[in-house]
Amino acid sequence: MNTFEPTAGAKIVVIGGGTGSFVVLSGLKNYTHDITALVNMVDDGGSTGVLRDELGVLPPGDVRQCLVALSRSPEVRELFNYRFADGSLRGHAFGNLFLTALEKMTGSFAEGVELASQVLQIVGRVEPITFENVRLFLRDSNGMHMGQHEISQLKFDGKKRPKIQLGPDAKPNPRALSAINSADVIVIAPGSLYDSLAPTLLVSGVGKALATAKAKKVYICNLITKPGQTDGFSVQDFASEIERLAGYKFLDYVVYNTNKPSKRTLGSYAKDGEFAVDLPDLTDKRHYKMIGRDLLSEKISKVPKGDLIGSSRTLIRHDPDKLARQIMKIFFS
Repeated sequence: MNTFEPTAGAKIVVIGGGTGSFVVLSGLKNYTHDITALVNMVDDGGSTGVLRDELGVLPPGDVRQCLVALSRSPEVRELFNYRFADGSLRGHAFGNLFLTALEKMTGSFAEGVELASQVLQIVGRVEPITFENVRLFLRDSNGMHMGQHEISQLKFDGKKRPKIQLGPDAKPNPRALSAINSADVIVIAPGSLYDSLAPTLLVSGVGKALATAKAKKVYICNLITKPGQTDGFSVQDFASEIERLAGYKFLDYVVYNTNKPSKRTLGSYAKDGEFAVDLPDLTDKRHYKMIGRDLLSEKISKVPKGDLIGSSRTLIRHDPDKLARQIMKIFFS
């Protein structure tokens, strides 16, 4: 049962993309109506990649996920989640096609997102972090790599953190910066560090806006490491990389999970080189406050086909309500 009034007036900004933002937004919409989701714009895999390459549109995938997370219409949520299984549209999510059609019809991705927001009856707003047609670039010891999808599959040598940039340089969406500047709480959602979170933090002006904003700035740490990219990472390691990518030490709070999954569950992940994130050394003093809580979802059920959380790795997940309640506690603190 909620102990916070949804009309409390908390202005909350959630930064990220993909499943991490989806989970955070799904919980927060039950506690406040003033939510702004700031979404990365570098997705180039799957359905989104095909639409970008063939039709020259901006990537709809992560925007779609955030719209669906904030929707108050279960029926339309299912429609936007629907993914075609056969024919020439095989692999395409209906929501991606819908957003693409709106962009083509209006001539503006921004207008398309606003119209989709009305159709989905969303709580709050969804704002692309930039409207530039950008790509993600990463340089490591093996050379330069281009594209979100390729970078998501990379394995680094672990000796030196990779250099990441956007190309061309991305101008920020003015409404995204305005949301950061006026927020009460800014949440960096959990997610893939280099191909989901980095593309939001690297947009010109975003790091400085985060550093100067008066809001309480919170990072929700990942539950599981990513093979070849964040092997052996502790909570502090993730937080340090978030700030390195942003170019500023801006965090006020780092929230992490303390409920360890079962050995059996962890074993199924370990087969693929994925491990629980190491708990922080609390004697290691940092400029931010560490908050450890049970944030693990207890629901282990079969994910319906087309569900945005669905993947082969669904046993260890954040609980949307637990996350939202902790964020609201920080707001009221």
